[in-house]
Amino acid sequence: MENPVIIFGANGLGKAALDIFQQNGVVVYCFLDDDKALHGTEIDSISVMGATDDDGYLKFIGKKCEAFVAFDDNKLRKNVVEMLVDRRKVMPVNCVHNQSIIASTATIGYGNFINAQVRVGAFATIGQHCLIHSGAIIEHEARLGDFVQIGAGSVINAGVTIEDGAFIGSGVTVVSGVTIGKGARVGAGSVVISDVKKNETVFGNPAQSVKS
Repeated sequence: MENPVIIFGANGLGKAALDIFQQNGVVVYCFLDDDKALHGTEIDSISVMGATDDDGYLKFIGKKCEAFVAFDDNKLRKNVVEMLVDRRKVMPVNCVHNQSIIASTATIGYGNFINAQVRVGAFATIGQHCLIHSGAIIEHEARLGDFVQIGAGSVINAGVTIEDGAFIGSGVTVVSGVTIGKGARVGAGSVVISDVKKNETVFGNPAQSVKS
């Protein structure tokens, strides 16, 4: 990546993204965040310059700078991505740790965060704007939709489908061939042995529906 990056979000995920970009030799120009208390502060000598919709900085994106969106909250991340596409006609770049292993036959979209020790297997598909945390394993031919979150140390086995916006907690095992529906949530440490419905929340070993 030749251009420097502006990171949207100066929270924990933004700090992790900064570390990854710096290890990869990518210059981070600044952070943008809507928390005014952060404006003018620095994170490892990188300044938080202003709000996420500040045209003074947005004008550089797509010309002199790239963008990466580092918000854990899916709704907020979607809003910033839509703003970048609408106002700057660009998609955020990927942030991929240099200690991750991604098969040459895997397919990866835009704006993904892939942390250290992640393994993505042959012919796996990762959509756009996913968060895949340290040590997660995405086995061969697994398919992740857009805005999917995979917690640290989770194992997504071969042929699993995880639809848009689903959340998989840390240390989860999803057995081969299972489908996790759109917007579903899987609690940390669960073992998922059967399909999870759209917007359903499951937890346990084996994972079972959690009634609200």
